[in-house]
Amino acid sequence: MDVKREPVSRRERPAKPALTRHGIVETAMRIMRAEGLEKVTMRRLAQELDTGPASLYVYVANTAELHAAVLDALLGEVDLAAGEAGEGWRERLFAVLSSYTRVLFEHPQLARSALVARPSGVNYLRLVERVLGLLAASGAPRGQVAWGVDNLLLHATATAAEHGTQQRDPASREDWDALKQAVSAVDETTHPMISAHMPALLAGAVEDRLTWGFDVLVNGITHTPLPAGAD
Repeated sequence: MDVKREPVSRRERPAKPALTRHGIVETAMRIMRAEGLEKVTMRRLAQELDTGPASLYVYVANTAELHAAVLDALLGEVDLAAGEAGEGWRERLFAVLSSYTRVLFEHPQLARSALVARPSGVNYLRLVERVLGLLAASGAPRGQVAWGVDNLLLHATATAAEHGTQQRDPASREDWDALKQAVSAVDETTHPMISAHMPALLAGAVEDRLTWGFDVLVNGITHTPLPAGAD
């Protein structure tokens, strides 16, 4: 005797959680940490959330905006209170910038993304507010402080993108080794300046170069007026 299966009402199925921008970004963060930023696509995200890609566009316009939102969420890990016990504004500024660099160092793909498309969310604005406040304590004119923040964050971001990638990508490490070998083997008659500046050209720990770069930038920011009419 045939036994008919009793149909299951769709009303009795567990309801899927409602989509929210926060939930979408959290899911994207989970995918990035487990599989890398390249896997954070609208299609992959839709699969994870059991929905269609079209549904996500209500909350996130495109993959670039999604990556920017992920970056902003990650910036919540930056220690904006770093260096509070330091002697002055410069030490506190470098501590915050170093914290920002370390966060991006763990995610060099996002650091590379940040070089061309920075976020505009609450965590990014908090970071900019903090850096502006510390740099303004130098007494430099307002225009120089405003332009200087961009240069400081760019230096930190580029450092994280470069050295974070080197530590995680074998091909990048091979490229760096090839460069070291090439500049170390130059003929001083054809490349006298490279030869004269070795080994200092490639010397120094990443942290030391990073901090020295901050010093150079801050000294320039505080002592270099903006072009006439720029402010």
